Amino acid sequence: MGREFIDLFERWADSYDTTVSGEDEEYRDVFKDYDGILSAVAQASSGHVLEFGVGTGNLTAVLLKKGLNVTGIEPSKAMREKAKTRFPNLALLDGDFMNYPELEQSVQTIVSTYAFHHLTDLEKDKAIHKYSQLLAQNDKIVFADTVFKDENARTQMQEKMKAKGFYNLLQDLQTEYYTTIPVLEELFQKHGFQVAFRQLNDFVWLMEAVKN
Repeated sequence: MGREFIDLFERWADSYDTTVSGEDEEYRDVFKDYDGILSAVAQASSGHVLEFGVGTGNLTAVLLKKGLNVTGIEPSKAMREKAKTRFPNLALLDGDFMNYPELEQSVQTIVSTYAFHHLTDLEKDKAIHKYSQLLAQNDKIVFADTVFKDENARTQMQEKMKAKGFYNLLQDLQTEYYTTIPVLEELFQKHGFQVAFRQLNDFVWLMEAVKN
C-alpha cells in the first residue's frame, strides 16, 4: 500500500525540496518543470480536493492559492510536520492511498503528484475502485506521476539511466511500481472513468480521469 516506502520519505523530508528544485543532477529530468506540473494538476482540479502524498506541501500550496478547499493525506510523520509548519490550518491526516480516516465532506477531485507509483498495479486497481465509490459523476482523479508509454519505453529509459551512470535513479525505476499507460487506461475504464494522458516531461504524465 505504499507504506513500505515511508522510511525513504522520513529520510528525504529535509532534502526533498532541494531535489525537486533540480539541484540533484541525477533526478533533474524527473522533476523538470516541477512548478508547471503542479500547476497543471491544480488547474484541472475543483471543489473539495483530496490530496494523497502531501509531502512538504508543494502541490497543496498551489491548490490553496487557487482558492480550493484541501484535505491532505500523508503517511510520513516527518513530511506531515513539514507541511503542517507551512499550513497550520490544513486538514492533514495520517493515511495512504488505500487507508485513511473517514472524510467529513464529499470530494470532487482526488489529486497526487509523484506518488501513485508506490502502489503495485493490483493495489492501484483496488484504490481506483475505492475512489469510484467516493466520487460522483463528472468528479475527477488528477494524478501526475512517472509513467511509461509502454514496456519498451520502460526498458529504454532504464538502459538510458544505466548508460548515464544514474544508478540511484535506475534502482528506483527497477524497484518501485512504475506502470504503463495501457495498464492505467484499462484500470480507470474498468472502474467507470474516462481518462486522458498528457506527457509533461520525459518521465511524468498527467492523467485526468473523469467519473462517468
